[in-house]
Amino acid sequence: MIQTICIEREYGSGAAVIAKKLSAKLGWQLWDEKLSAEIAKRLKCDVRSVQQREERPDSTFYQLIKIFMRGSYEESFSGAGAELLDSEHLFRLFGSVVEEVTKRGPCIIVGRASPWYLRDRTDTMRLFIFASPAEKMRRLLAAGIDEQEAERKLEEVDRDRAAFVKKYHGKTWPLRELYHLMINSAIGDEAVIEMALREMEILNARS
Repeated sequence: MIQTICIEREYGSGAAVIAKKLSAKLGWQLWDEKLSAEIAKRLKCDVRSVQQREERPDSTFYQLIKIFMRGSYEESFSGAGAELLDSEHLFRLFGSVVEEVTKRGPCIIVGRASPWYLRDRTDTMRLFIFASPAEKMRRLLAAGIDEQEAERKLEEVDRDRAAFVKKYHGKTWPLRELYHLMINSAIGDEAVIEMALREMEILNARS
């Protein structure tokens, strides 16, 4: 039976909002902002201090921070421990945290390479949500993001995600064979949720 849903996404596709609605419908725990909070807690640092490390010359670390923090979760947490924030440490930490949260009950995990970390789990459904550039821009503008900033992030964020996957997994992002379902969010949030639930029913019937 499916106990975890991993949602990978293109930036601006509305996946965060869709995941929140899906978690409410299922009554499952949502790990999106909370996952970033969990990682910051483990490192005993705040996300703001993590972002400041972008200026350091470690290019792999720079990519990790842009992928997992920027444009996703900006809230800060108190504490120290930034000396632990190197790229290899974060890579291992994300994997261990993703594995751990699945033990706390049925959940939905957004991004953070969770489909890859949980790729061999038979109790996990892996989704990829995408959209056209026009649809992604529409969603970002509706969310109150400045058009110039939206254009910049649309160009950069997914490019950096692809670079991360290429570096650490030697694969091309998105890795299509990793997902049970890839959905264009232009059909609307409720339709995406309906398709996801139907796919979960199919997987459960086969288990």
